[in-house]
Amino acid sequence: MIRTMKLDDELCLCFHVTRRKVINYLRIEKPKKAAQLSDCFGAGTGCGWCRPLLQKLFEQAQQGNEKDLQLPAAEECANSRTQYVLNGGGTPPAGATPINE
Repeated sequence: MIRTMKLDDELCLCFHVTRRKVINYLRIEKPKKAAQLSDCFGAGTGCGWCRPLLQKLFEQAQQGNEKDLQLPAAEECANSRTQYVLNGGGTPPAGATPINE
């Protein structure tokens, strides 16, 4: 069974932004650039780990099918982010979901 991120799973673990929030932001605000997703509760502005996922959602939204995009399950995302941070990829802000150690 392939596990994928659910709508209410956090996509941005630094600022607790769910996939649903990002999808709704894309649908309502219709940003012209992926970088504008930072206006969605700060998504992508913490450690930076989620930026590739935000980029993928943005690209899919441009095609009108962001809900169909298969993203890694929440646990897989948390583990991947932990490795990213431990390898020097970025520093989560205070209040972020803690990294798995």
